[in-house]
Amino acid sequence: MTDCTHNRAHLPHLHSLAAVAICVAVLGLVVVALPASARADGDPASDVLATQTLFLPQDAAIPIAQQQQLAELVQLAGRRGYPLRVALVASRSDLGSVTELWRQPQTYARFLGQELSLVYRSPLLVVMPNGFGLYNAVGSSGALGEIPIGAGGAAFASAALTAIQRLAAAAGYPVTIPPAAATQAHPGESDTIAIVAFAVGAALTALAWTASLLARPPRLTGR
Repeated sequence: MTDCTHNRAHLPHLHSLAAVAICVAVLGLVVVALPASARADGDPASDVLATQTLFLPQDAAIPIAQQQQLAELVQLAGRRGYPLRVALVASRSDLGSVTELWRQPQTYARFLGQELSLVYRSPLLVVMPNGFGLYNAVGSSGALGEIPIGAGGAAFASAALTAIQRLAAAAGYPVTIPPAAATQAHPGESDTIAIVAFAVGAALTALAWTASLLARPPRLTGR
């Protein structure tokens, strides 16, 4: 009886370990599956958005709760019938080899949309500190005109959440921004899985960013 009770007590831990193993395996498969052309173009967001719906750079300083809100809101919009991919670009370095498009959200949105055109042709949203860019979102630009983008990661994420919500509503698919911190029935196990999920996304973004840096063409000197 004691041995059985002891084994049952370890089941949640085993489930968490299984979740970690599955996420690591998925990470490996996704990295291998990334198209060679995407990894070589030097643009981190196009690398990530080829397989995911959300690009969150590591230097954006967005709180974990808001990262989860953003991911859940994009998924919710997709389930309601409005597929959307979103790139938050917080600094010039997030653009990899196309830094000349910094603070040009609409121009970068067109560039990014064309980069993704082989795998994705639905609406695309770009968020930069100075404004928004849209691609393949006909008739939706007016929904974003009065959204302020404040300084700091939390304000940056809040602007992105509002933009996603308004775009979905303008297209006829209203969504509600999910709460920032929902209570889980089994906090230990749920927190472990959530942390692993965010770690996988962060690792993919970091890999794409590193690959983009390596793919940058050499700069000429002496000019």
